Amino acid sequence: MRTRGFEIAKGFEDKDISLPIRKTKGAAGYDIEAAEDCVIEPFKPGMKPTLVKTGLKAYMPEDEYLMLCNRSSNPKKKGLVMANSVGIIDSDYYGNVDNDGAFMFAFYNVKNEVVTIKKGEAIGQAIFMKYLVTDGDKADGIRVGGFGSTDKK
Repeated sequence: MRTRGFEIAKGFEDKDISLPIRKTKGAAGYDIEAAEDCVIEPFKPGMKPTLVKTGLKAYMPEDEYLMLCNRSSNPKKKGLVMANSVGIIDSDYYGNVDNDGAFMFAFYNVKNEVVTIKKGEAIGQAIFMKYLVTDGDKADGIRVGGFGSTDKK
């Protein structure tokens, strides 16, 4: 029986994507790599973040989510900060009709030079987490899409 884990998302099956691993037995996060080369331009006001593809999707129990975190070295060494500070991948994002549940990291580059991420380079960490709901919670909506779909009416 499967409980939680990572899979290669549709469209990335032939891209030689590495499944995430923890490097030490005490590590909370699974190291996530870029699925392809990506150029991140220096930040200018009004620009959208650069989405770095991972080629991965994650499955987990209904009462869990996957937290995406920046590598601790990214801001200092590369000037990369996550646009949303922390990414949240809900359990029902897995296998959605828009993108099969493929998740990405959204970065801004705060340095004055272009940053190039190479395929296979570690870009962040993913941590499986439990969450709680309030008494009387009545959430019964059904996900109908992928990235940013929970705010669509």
